[in-house]
Amino acid sequence: MSQRALTELLRGKGAHAHPLACVEDISAELAARQVAGFPHSIGQLIFHLNYWMNYDLRRMRGEKPKYPEHNAESFPPTPTPADAAEWDRLRRDFAWFLNEHTALAKFSRAELDREIEPMCEDHQKRANTLEAILWQTVGHNSYHVGQIVMIRRMLGAWPPKAGGDTW
Repeated sequence: MSQRALTELLRGKGAHAHPLACVEDISAELAARQVAGFPHSIGQLIFHLNYWMNYDLRRMRGEKPKYPEHNAESFPPTPTPADAAEWDRLRRDFAWFLNEHTALAKFSRAELDREIEPMCEDHQKRANTLEAILWQTVGHNSYHVGQIVMIRRMLGAWPPKAGGDTW
């Protein structure tokens, strides 16, 4: 796929909901609410997305972050966000991480083909170029943003002010 498709999907174009639009008009109270049968709040999902975008960004920049022993480490231990200031920080970080990943997606072909060092056994089983990690981010973000959309629907808070499919 093209670099254009990569940057568009990171930003929610096409069949993907725009990640920032899905959270920009939600209050901290709504972001902390959970729906029956689902283990995470919207705030916890944004925390999780930030965790993994930060982790991968560090890898792509040549750092060697420790891979978590359990996925639970990538979710906050308590309901999130605790207050409006924390929710604002989570959303601000989310926008920043999306911008950083989008900027990386615009790198030269040679840079996109650069191998990124695996940090765990699972990384050794799949492609680890900068581009491959960015595509994995697209898939991961899309999965969880879809969950955010469903939670918003269940809470009667869809569509966002910026719009979204309702059919």
